[in-house]
Amino acid sequence: MATLTQSAPITPATSAYPPGHEPVHNYLKQPMAPEGTKGFAKFWFHFKDWMTTVDHKKIGMMYLISVSVFFALGGILALFVRLELFTVGETIMGADAYNRVFTMHGVVMVFLFIIPSIPAALGNFNLPLMIGAKDVAFPRLNLMSLYLYWIGGLFMLYSITTGGVDTGWTFYTPYSKETTTAVLAVGLGVFIAGFSSILTGLNFIVTIHKMRAPGMTWNRLPLFLWSIYATAIVQILATPVIGITMALLALEIFLGVGIFDPALGGDPVLFQHFFWFYSHPAVYIMILPAFGVISELMGTFSRQKVFGYKLVALSSVAIALLGFLVWGHHMFTSGQSPLSSVVFSMITFLIGIPSGIKIFNWVATMYKGSVWLQTPMLYALIFLFVFTIGGVTGIMVGALAVDIHLHDTYFIVAHFHYVMMGGTVMAMLGGLHYWWPKMTGRLYSERLGKLSALLVFLGFNLTFFIQFIMGSQGMPRRYYDYPDMPWLEPLHQVSTVGSWVLGLGLLIVLYNGIWSLFRGKLAPGNPWGAVTLEWSACSTPPDPHNFHATPLVTHGPYDYYAVYSGDGAMTAGGTAPVPDVTVGAPQPNKPTEDSN
Repeated sequence: MATLTQSAPITPATSAYPPGHEPVHNYLKQPMAPEGTKGFAKFWFHFKDWMTTVDHKKIGMMYLISVSVFFALGGILALFVRLELFTVGETIMGADAYNRVFTMHGVVMVFLFIIPSIPAALGNFNLPLMIGAKDVAFPRLNLMSLYLYWIGGLFMLYSITTGGVDTGWTFYTPYSKETTTAVLAVGLGVFIAGFSSILTGLNFIVTIHKMRAPGMTWNRLPLFLWSIYATAIVQILATPVIGITMALLALEIFLGVGIFDPALGGDPVLFQHFFWFYSHPAVYIMILPAFGVISELMGTFSRQKVFGYKLVALSSVAIALLGFLVWGHHMFTSGQSPLSSVVFSMITFLIGIPSGIKIFNWVATMYKGSVWLQTPMLYALIFLFVFTIGGVTGIMVGALAVDIHLHDTYFIVAHFHYVMMGGTVMAMLGGLHYWWPKMTGRLYSERLGKLSALLVFLGFNLTFFIQFIMGSQGMPRRYYDYPDMPWLEPLHQVSTVGSWVLGLGLLIVLYNGIWSLFRGKLAPGNPWGAVTLEWSACSTPPDPHNFHATPLVTHGPYDYYAVYSGDGAMTAGGTAPVPDVTVGAPQPNKPTEDSN
């Protein structure tokens, strides 16, 4: 057993603060119901308190609940899709119903889950804590963004009551103009939810620029916040494009203005340009926050500095900027000019470089580290495996000769899910397990956590890896049946069974979270021995106003060896020991006795 001593405290004596940055105690308390309030009156008090709160932590928790509900809905729709494909011929639904189900699966998963999941939920909760601020820069704007997200989601769900949408989540024209399904309701929902994304990005950028604690320089900013910052840039610059596109589509439907419909003198390929100019940067709205989560997990559970910190940080910004230049690789089969296709193909290869930098640096971070295989780290390792497959296959279909043959096949479905679900969802699950004790003050079952990680890993790969094979054999995407390819039926059945295993793993995650709220042990103040501010300088769970005093940052976010070993610097091959977490009553936010 080794004793950890913190040599570089986050909050030294008051006299050490620069002038104007002395600690300011905030004695405001959490609103409490009047004594004797019971029943519905007590429920209404707490409901009103949550619905009108400007506390970023409560808003983050409400986002988390909301995206989890939409994730469950999207997942159920996905199970229906896979069940229909279990056998040749009609299994549980016809072609028209299938089109509506897979469209709503895509709409819900993309616009209501993957895009807002990590930034709005984990970002809202953790960003102020990680920079030493008491809240985001614009708390009321933060609450407004949540309301807009809910309103947009309600419009999208309303379309289900009117028969749903059958255009696919891309709403390609001219069919989206000709169909009688509820395209306008879904388009309006996307339009409104887009404002939520813009306001969230604006809030995060201003907060990071203006509200960092003393000593929190850009070179000491946690990599999760670098990724959130890069994501916010994309949210602000790209999201208005999808709003304008939906507005133009509505004008064409209502007024008959010829914008996209060739019968009216419009150009349907123009819609594709508009849509993908937003939607490909939106891929990085989905994946950049995931990169940040993985950086936090790799540093904490390897017990040493993230290798090449500056390269990892700047690669997030590079991905955000290059992401605006590659939308055309979605349109290699649309008839665009050969020169344009060659340019977009080259830029697609180029954007693989900053992603590769991250992968190599995460692997280098683990090298000679004290790797601690807790549940969050298991999800980080799953991310490394599946996202690498997604990235490599992305480079493959970025090549013109390959994409022409695979563009409308299940190969693209598999690639997309390896990047989006294998990337964003795995990182989301890892980050959720990592920050769960901070958010709830309770520890989940580590045994159930590891079991869920195993089932999710097996189920995911069983579901989607087989789709690479089906796609290479010519199985077209968006088809509800495959009567001309009966030899693919066993492969579809394997994929469908894999979806059941994946669903079981996610159900265990849900059960583990609910169980921990009622039966989980009280979390230590810093169960992972992390040195970022949210773990080292505020209580678990955090106070209503985060910090008793403004923290002063004196070291980097991953200086584990410097903080715990007492020599003040990282030495060659030096790593911090793995903490021995003692469960039970809440413990102070300082390193505890540790087993190496």
